Amino acid sequence: MNGSITTIGFDADDTLWENFTFYRSTEDRLVEMLAAYVDDVDIKRRLLEAERRNLPHYGFGVKGFTLSMVETAVEVSEGRVPGSVIAQIVQMGREMLSHPIEPLPYALEAVQSLSRNYRLVLITKGDLFHQERKLAQSGLGEMFDAVEIVSDKTRQTYERIFSLHGDGAERAVMVGNSLKSDVVPAIDAGSFGIFVPHAIDWELEHAEEPSHSPRYRRIGHLGELEGKIDSLK
Repeated sequence: MNGSITTIGFDADDTLWENFTFYRSTEDRLVEMLAAYVDDVDIKRRLLEAERRNLPHYGFGVKGFTLSMVETAVEVSEGRVPGSVIAQIVQMGREMLSHPIEPLPYALEAVQSLSRNYRLVLITKGDLFHQERKLAQSGLGEMFDAVEIVSDKTRQTYERIFSLHGDGAERAVMVGNSLKSDVVPAIDAGSFGIFVPHAIDWELEHAEEPSHSPRYRRIGHLGELEGKIDSLK
């Protein structure tokens, strides 16, 4: 075990398993469905605006996304969209809630190996029931010492979690695909932050890389994670 690091936090969606690809494919379906009711409207941009507006009210996750899709359909069609289309949107939300879990490359191996020498904490945003279901289906649940499903990820979030489940933020590492949620606030709390880019970025999770920070690291995939953690001093 590394002499200073005792605890590793993992993000879930798009770090351990696929998630955002399902949002993107659902967005594409929404655009196709609404094409008959709108002219020259950037539906994806309007949906993003609705998501940004609704995050403080609905939080992160499929349920809030589905409500934002419904709101967008009504707004861009100026109320012309029929109830049958709204019903289809709701059904798309149900399908997203039940999509199969697809672990990302090296996820199982990395978590399994690191669990032998470190305390592992899953730290994820989203709907409680949905995230619990995904963790159970992933086959990774028993490898984590603790699971924290939070409404947002801030410096205070990481200070609290790594004090509760570890030896403080200074002796912890946070691993995730979001600079805004997983990396920057963890570094602000005093942890190391390891960025694992995903193929698809969500605009609302964008942030600049904290390249100037001595506690920032970047890897190409989870297969590189254990070696990177072992190199931390």
